[in-house]
Amino acid sequence: MIHHFIENEFVPPVEGETFETLNPATNQPITAVASGSAADIDRAVQAARQAFDEGPWPRMTAADRAKALRKIGNLIEKRAEEITDVEITDTGVPASQLRKGVIARAAQNFYFFAEMVTQISGESFPKDGQFMNYTVRRPVGVAGLITPWNVPFMLETWKVAPCLAAGNTCILKPAEWAPLSANKLAEIIQEADLPPGVFNVVQGIGETAGAALVAHPGVQLISFTGETTTGQEIMRNGAATLKRFSMELGGKSPTMVFEDADLDRALDGAIWQVYSLNGERCTAGSRLLVQASIYDDFVNKLAARVAKIRVGDPMDMNTEVGPLIHPEHWGRVRAYMNVARDEGAVIAVGGERPSHLPHGNYFQPTLITNVDNRMRIAQEEIFGPALVVIRFQDEAEALRIANDIKYGLAAYVWTGDLTRGHRVAEAIESGMVWINSQNVRDLRTPFGGSKHSGIGREGGRYSFDFYTEVTTIHVALGEHKIPKLGAE
Repeated sequence: MIHHFIENEFVPPVEGETFETLNPATNQPITAVASGSAADIDRAVQAARQAFDEGPWPRMTAADRAKALRKIGNLIEKRAEEITDVEITDTGVPASQLRKGVIARAAQNFYFFAEMVTQISGESFPKDGQFMNYTVRRPVGVAGLITPWNVPFMLETWKVAPCLAAGNTCILKPAEWAPLSANKLAEIIQEADLPPGVFNVVQGIGETAGAALVAHPGVQLISFTGETTTGQEIMRNGAATLKRFSMELGGKSPTMVFEDADLDRALDGAIWQVYSLNGERCTAGSRLLVQASIYDDFVNKLAARVAKIRVGDPMDMNTEVGPLIHPEHWGRVRAYMNVARDEGAVIAVGGERPSHLPHGNYFQPTLITNVDNRMRIAQEEIFGPALVVIRFQDEAEALRIANDIKYGLAAYVWTGDLTRGHRVAEAIESGMVWINSQNVRDLRTPFGGSKHSGIGREGGRYSFDFYTEVTTIHVALGEHKIPKLGAE
C-alpha cells in the first residue's frame, strides 16, 4: 500500500480510506493508495508550516540548499531504472521515451535549480547620494503543488526543485490516476535527509485532498498543472485566502507548415509533437495547419507514417505509443471520434482500439482530415493520440486560424523563410513558439501559456519570481529633509 509522506515518515490516512491505481496496459489493480482527507491535508500543512516558521530550511544559505538539491538529483540518477519501471507501469508511457530522457530531465531539474538559486540576487537603486534602495528575495511560505498524470515524476520535480531551492516548504498532491512515482520521490527525499516537514506528499482525489489543500489558510502558494476547468475551480477555491497561483493549463496548439519548409523535418516534428507520450501532453501540436499548395502530398505522407506507428506494450522498447492512462480517459478520447464524424470530418487513420490489443486502454494513433477550425475537434483538447489537419491558403489565414481558439500554450512554425518565422511567431497568441523545431526545452526560459492555457511562468529565474517574495529596503545615507508636523 502507498501511504502519505509527512514529516519524513510514511503514514497511513487518518480516516483509513484507500483507492486502487490501475495498470493502464491491463486495467488490473497495481496497489492500494491512501486516500487523503481534509485531516490528512491539515496534518501535512501543519508539518510544513512548522518547518517553515521554526525549522532550518528557509534559514539555510542558498549554497547549503543547493547542496541538498544536488544530492536529490544524484539519488534520482542512481534509482533511474527503478523509477522508470514504476512510471511505465503506472502511466503506460513507452519505455523508449521515458528511458531516453524524461527521468533524466527529473534529475536535471534538481541540478539546474540548485545552480540557479545561488545566482539569484536582488537589485540596487541608488538615489542621488541620499538613499541606497535595494531588493532582497525571501521564501514565501508553504506551497501546494498539484501535478498531472502525464509524465508525473518529471513534472513533480519541475515544481518541487525550484520551490525547495527558494526556501519554501511544500505539500505535493499527485494525480490520483498516477500516484506511484510521487512515492518514489518521497523515498528519495527521505534518503536525502531533508529537515522534517520540508517536503510532504498527500495522496488522494482532487475533489477531496486537492480541494482541501487549495482552501487551507496555511498555504500561500498553489502551483497547478492540469486541465483548464480544474484550474478555474482551484482559483475560485483559493481566492478567499488570497493565494498566489501559477497555472499551467490546457492547450490545443497549432503546428503550421508553410510550403517553403523542409517538409521531411516538418513531418517528423508534427508526428512527434502529437503522438509521443501517447498524445497525452499539454504542448501537443494537435492542430496541424498545412498550406494548400502542399496539403495533399503532405497529408498523404503523414497518413502513411501514422498508420505505421507501433502501438503495444509500453515495456517493449520498440513500442512508440502505449495505452492511455485510464478507462475513463479512453472513453473520452473515443467519444471524440463520434464527434468528428458528426461534424463531417474524416477519420483517415485510426479512431478505434487496435485489433491485436483487446485489453487495456490502447487507442490507435488517429489522423482526422476535412476539418474546419470551428469544429469541436479543432477547438477542444482531446489529449490523446489524435491529430486534426486544417488547410490554409496564406500566412494571414494561417494566423487567423492559429489564434481563433481559447487556448494559447504552444505553437510550432515550419518555414524556410526565417523572416516569416519570426513574424509569425510574434503574431501568434501563445506563451511559447518553436520555429523549425519540436518542443525542445531550455530550462532557463519561461514556460507557460496565455488565454485559457494559464497564468504565470515557471522556468529559470521566472520560477523564483513565483516562489520568492521581493522586499525593497530603503537606506538613508544622510540627513534628508523630513517634513515636520506639530512642530512649533
